[in-house]
Amino acid sequence: MALVGVLGGMIGLGGAEFRLPLLIGLFGFVALQAVVLNEAMSLLVVLTALPARLFSVPWSSLSPHWFVAVNLLAGSLVGAWVGATWATRMRSATLYRVLAVLLVLVAAALAWSHSGHVGALDLPPAVRLVAGAAIGIVAALMVWPGELLIPTIVLLYGVDIKIAGSLSLAVSLPTMLVAFARYSRDASFAVLRQQRAFVLAMAAGSIAGTALEDSSSASCPMSS
Repeated sequence: MALVGVLGGMIGLGGAEFRLPLLIGLFGFVALQAVVLNEAMSLLVVLTALPARLFSVPWSSLSPHWFVAVNLLAGSLVGAWVGATWATRMRSATLYRVLAVLLVLVAAALAWSHSGHVGALDLPPAVRLVAGAAIGIVAALMVWPGELLIPTIVLLYGVDIKIAGSLSLAVSLPTMLVAFARYSRDASFAVLRQQRAFVLAMAAGSIAGTALEDSSSASCPMSS
């Protein structure tokens, strides 16, 4: 369990998209239970990693871009509640298909974000609000939407990618909390009490993996 968490953490902040198929395929949880477990683990990882991530980018660099987080949160908080509500009401077979499609989209987003630099798009506020809502829905199902948030912030607002990474945390954490609050009203939330040791072991591994990923990034800075 901890080893899976370490490998996931080294992929990204907590490796939520890596853990989810393993929770279903390897550990045998049904789709909604896997989503709830993934949500809890990612919250623990983000809360632990947040101070270090924000320390690496001074607040003075982030404050001029506060409107970016506010604009995206206006849509993502609603989207997170809606996405979590849909998840709790979907048939299990439908949720499996939705998760499979989202995993493919995340993989495409990862490939796109590493393919080169893309200039900012001048889009109307309504489109940006819809983008925030879509990210909130993904966050409710996939938990950590950084793979979508970071390129979205760069593309829609023209923000430097390092600042976009920290801004994505400012959007992701409240979005995840809203989804978590919605899931807490569903019977599937009981899996957290039943699998407390499992959650803590895998979350600890994810935190360790995130720390390893951060240290390797610091020693091998990205080329411009």
